[in-house]
Amino acid sequence: MPNMSPNRYDAIVVGAGMAGLQALHKLNSLNLTVKVVERLPDVGGTWLTNNYPGAMSDTESYMYRFFWDKEDLYTYPWPNRYLTQPEILAYIRHVVAKHGMRPHIQFNTEVTGANWDDNAKEWRVNTSTGEQFTGRYFFPCLGILSKPVFPDIPGIDGFQGALTHSSQWDPELNLSGKRVGVIGCGATGIQIITAIAPQVASLISFQRTPQYSVPAGNAPISSQQRAWINVHYDELIDQIWESMAGFGFIENPRPTMSLSAEEREYIFEMLWQYGSGMHFMMGGFGDFVIDPVANEEVCKFIRKKISQMVKDPEKARNLMPTEFYARRPVCDSGYYDACNRDNVQIVNCKDTPIAAITASGVRMSDGKEYELDALIIATGFDAFDGGFSSFPIRGRDGKLLMDCWRERPKTYLGIGCADFPNMFMLTGPLSPFGNIPAIIHGTSWPIFELIDKNEQREDNHVVEATHEAQSEWVELCDKCSECNLIQKTKSWLNSGNVKGEPGATRLYLGGFKGYKAFVSGMIENDYRGFRFM
Repeated sequence: MPNMSPNRYDAIVVGAGMAGLQALHKLNSLNLTVKVVERLPDVGGTWLTNNYPGAMSDTESYMYRFFWDKEDLYTYPWPNRYLTQPEILAYIRHVVAKHGMRPHIQFNTEVTGANWDDNAKEWRVNTSTGEQFTGRYFFPCLGILSKPVFPDIPGIDGFQGALTHSSQWDPELNLSGKRVGVIGCGATGIQIITAIAPQVASLISFQRTPQYSVPAGNAPISSQQRAWINVHYDELIDQIWESMAGFGFIENPRPTMSLSAEEREYIFEMLWQYGSGMHFMMGGFGDFVIDPVANEEVCKFIRKKISQMVKDPEKARNLMPTEFYARRPVCDSGYYDACNRDNVQIVNCKDTPIAAITASGVRMSDGKEYELDALIIATGFDAFDGGFSSFPIRGRDGKLLMDCWRERPKTYLGIGCADFPNMFMLTGPLSPFGNIPAIIHGTSWPIFELIDKNEQREDNHVVEATHEAQSEWVELCDKCSECNLIQKTKSWLNSGNVKGEPGATRLYLGGFKGYKAFVSGMIENDYRGFRFM
């Protein structure tokens, strides 16, 4: 279909993070015209804004890639096992430059609304610049971790020191010699504490739910290791479809209690020394997140490690996790060593909750006040569906997406929604759990199979998920999570960290292998669950 005006395209993509750039590449490969609208001043999405000290991926470097540029996979340098935030951002910028993507992207432009026009069979996307872009396809690539969550604590707006959320970090913020507080102790909080503890005068870590953190095992990659990865790259990528979570290894199905206590201890120690949160959770045994007895065995091992590493008994008590080991696995590069420092204090907010944030610091429920120069909020994100509330998305008959998702997010395969024709998501709610680039890779497959088929038709080029298929997928996702301890443990994986959210599952926990089987069946059965109109 030829363009009829400068603002008319085949597809409109919102967001220039990794998912948006994947969509741009795939759409271009189908010779479709594309406009990418990005509110930020550059590409990178999450990796542009989350530039806090210590920010790093916990996915092995060779798996945090765009998988479609084989030459780049073999040649682009990555010196260590894991990538830091600056390295990831540099890589994304490199891909954008290499493939000439910038001319397709309009930066510093916020979307104010997206509406399906059923008469014209196209999406109309309105922006903060006053422009309207129209396109037959609409890709809201808004990011899994894009909407920050702030704690509901009285007085937070009245703090007179430096206040920052980890996702809105001010690069000019100088913490050297300052009295710093950190609220939150997930992966981000742990990375920040580890990075800034040697620089600050004092650090108060306010923790309500201590984490099970294992060593990251970050280290330089030797030339021999890189050569082996290059030789096996194709099979490592293909292996995603045989794995649970797409982190570069096949998870071990072995039941924890099938081994003796001595054998379990040996494997736990081997996993600990190897490093990597995901490998620790899934590389030695296969039932940590489905069997409470197995879960308690690994919990006891990590708790023992904490008690051995943390010298002060009171600090160790405040750092000791008590819940299931069933959140997104956390790993670190010296977190417990940082906590051992004399200038670091761990405050147990479960025993003594935060009562208020004052002009000069944080006051606890027992009246004790900690005076601070800076307060860092590391309380995470309203993940998966939170980003979709950033602007109204209206589908068929003016239906508002967030109204349709009021009780819970509902999608088909994590990629499409009933009543929202020609709208596709690459990391939408109820897509597979796993490595983000692998999710993007995995969901791209059915999306662009559908678009390719749609483009070969001679009629209106409209494709939409059915209500029946959407309900079936939601039911399957619920069934996969029924016995899973991840769903029983409040975290950002189920929006348990967001006040007022019902905590319904946000993920398909059947693994990439299960997802592949379902998608293959969908395609073989004439794209069952989608209707072409």
